[in-house]
Amino acid sequence: MKPMKLQILALFSVLALAACETAEGFGQDVQAGGEAISDASNEVQQEL
Repeated sequence: MKPMKLQILALFSVLALAACETAEGFGQDVQAGGEAISDASNEVQQEL
């Protein structure tokens, strides 16, 4: 991997971890995203 790509990847990783602060927070973020997708899916199924 080129050094510039590695630096960009490292920067995004640090920003992502800083945004959720902890592994637990990251898990909650992922769970909330999954629930949003599930809710949207249920709405589409009800419209059909």
